Amino acid sequence: MVEFTRRKLMATSVAATLGASVSAASGVAQDEDADTPKAPHVKGEIKRFATTALGAEVTGPEVSANGTLFFSLQHPSRKNPAPFNKAGIGYVRGYNFSEGSEFDVLGVPTSKEAQGQVRVAGGTYELLAQEGDNIGGNGTLGMPVTPDDLAVEEYPGARYGNFGYNPDCNRLVPTNEAETRGYLFTNWEESPGNVTRIPVSRKGQGRWEADLENAVNLANTEALRSIGGTRINCYGDLSPWGTYLSAEEDYAHPRVALTTTVSDVVGDSEGPDHRGAAQFYNRPNPSDIQEAVEKYYGDDAWFVQGYWALAGLEIQAYYLGADAADENEELADDVDPETSLRPVGSPYPNPYRYGRIVDFRQPTAETPQPVKYHVMGRAAWECPDVQADEKTVYLTSDGDNKGLYKFVADQPIPSYDDPMNLSGTLYAANVTNQQAAADNPPAEVPLEVEWLEMGSATNAEVESWIAEYDDVDQVDYLETHADTDWQEDVQKALEEADKTVVQQGNQNYVPDEDVVRWARQYEQNGPSNVDEELRRVPFLETRAAAKEIGATVEFRKSEGIDSRDGAEPGDYVYVGVSEVNDGMSDEAGDVDLDRVDGGLVYRAELEDDYDISTLEPVIVGPDATDPADVANDALLNIDNVFVMDDGRVLCCEDADQYGRSFPNDCLYVYTPEEMTGGGEATETTPAEETTTATDAEGTTTTEEEATTTAGNQTTSG
Repeated sequence: MVEFTRRKLMATSVAATLGASVSAASGVAQDEDADTPKAPHVKGEIKRFATTALGAEVTGPEVSANGTLFFSLQHPSRKNPAPFNKAGIGYVRGYNFSEGSEFDVLGVPTSKEAQGQVRVAGGTYELLAQEGDNIGGNGTLGMPVTPDDLAVEEYPGARYGNFGYNPDCNRLVPTNEAETRGYLFTNWEESPGNVTRIPVSRKGQGRWEADLENAVNLANTEALRSIGGTRINCYGDLSPWGTYLSAEEDYAHPRVALTTTVSDVVGDSEGPDHRGAAQFYNRPNPSDIQEAVEKYYGDDAWFVQGYWALAGLEIQAYYLGADAADENEELADDVDPETSLRPVGSPYPNPYRYGRIVDFRQPTAETPQPVKYHVMGRAAWECPDVQADEKTVYLTSDGDNKGLYKFVADQPIPSYDDPMNLSGTLYAANVTNQQAAADNPPAEVPLEVEWLEMGSATNAEVESWIAEYDDVDQVDYLETHADTDWQEDVQKALEEADKTVVQQGNQNYVPDEDVVRWARQYEQNGPSNVDEELRRVPFLETRAAAKEIGATVEFRKSEGIDSRDGAEPGDYVYVGVSEVNDGMSDEAGDVDLDRVDGGLVYRAELEDDYDISTLEPVIVGPDATDPADVANDALLNIDNVFVMDDGRVLCCEDADQYGRSFPNDCLYVYTPEEMTGGGEATETTPAEETTTATDAEGTTTTEEEATTTAGNQTTSG
């Protein structure tokens, strides 16, 4: 299996093959990433605190009440020296992120030795648990199993990454007032998805210890499997009511590709309709649809947005209890192509059950009770940010041409004794200052947004609509859309079915006509006066519905979103946008900013009703063409953000590196300008390539001297 990251996956497209942007491949004009004014640019100050090991992202930042920083080592290069050649969950020992804490900027890693390890500006990075560790007596960290207790890695089919290789979000649920004991919840970006819960405790001299014997893969509990399990668990948060929230980043949710709307594909359109991955969810070998489209349509082929995230769906079916199509004794052996096309029957993953926010209620009980908040909509959720009113939730959706959403509950969410009774309204953001944003540098243009109401429902209502599609499987794909009997000629039946779905849509799921009818009634009568059978549309087809009513579905990889715990009106919500290109810098839609491939970070001030209406750019990354003396110390391709109690922000990268002189992702600490004396915004300036810091034992080292020490740790650099 090829190891891959989210960024590499998203580049695996027709456009990437041709060396063009996705927007360019779709026929939308876009400037090259030239020398954009004020890129990079910072309103305040950023300082590099850590660089992760080669090949890895910095994911899952969490700062405990006693100042301990936790973060994950996600998909590191296998060529790194041990222990940094395996994924893991770790923390920084010997440095306290208390209010106002200071540190010297960490220099860039210039040697292969330094690039192959995790380096921090203060203390040491120590691993609590790693890929392959035995947990709970007979389990493996991050590994889902079937109902028969067989590890899913034994089964055939395309994988969404290696199991146990992609830890992401970490949140500590404390079990004592001092927060020195508790459960560390961690997301795993896999399909089937997973969340682990590891008991941890703080010992003497700032050392934390993980109790792996009592750790658990929550994917393997009946409580989670009974609701379909999860897919691609990305970032998350600790709710104001003390539970763990996990975001499902199902990139395969797009119904139509990129800028296409459902209205565009309904009726007599010329050529093939530009369908997205969700329309092929129950196709045999679903992730092969891009190759099939290129074969069928040649020069008229398009990027089937999200197709690569269909990988793992058949493994998900086996996790749920479906029989494997491969009949070999060794399940994971190579299979005959004809055998691999044999459709997988029920139970098969229902697309409308994924791309949700999952609340692990009773987090300290023997088995936490997972609840999916279907009423918050369906997307490639990166992260939820729940406000202190316990009603308002902001949500970011990762990927190309995606939206920004808000859910407002009718009552505080924890006040519902039965979470299925949760009721509220879903909104999508619409950028209103299009002219001001046109062809201007992102650093100079705050985005003004209004919120378009999409619909209201209860969680139970949405779940009942979803349940209507629970029995759909791969047999239905062939028998509904092909004339040929698949049992006589599966290859011919599959091609017929694919072409029918391209032209008419997948009839096993919500039909195109329902999306268009809903949008017309919405325009004529408002969101509260659509036909009863159409109320499901915005909750099951959130992105497609938002496009139809004119919401701004153009953000390019909306990433982490966060505000400090207990944030009040006047505080800020921070939003990471990994790249300003494609939908954000083309000539279509609401946003046409100057292109900055390095991305940016917005912040929005909370208003009296916990609303936000202005996205203010506070950090802008570099252009792809910027040289090392500019790019080395600029924030590149923001991913997770974490707002500390003192108002500083941890900014983690999932970077393409561009002109940098080193290949490692970084963790920066952003200090807003009002905390730095209110001076003018600054351009980033290069740090020295070596810097000194003091480790937990008080030894001063330089970057070139930093080495791996015993006990799975590395000294600061």
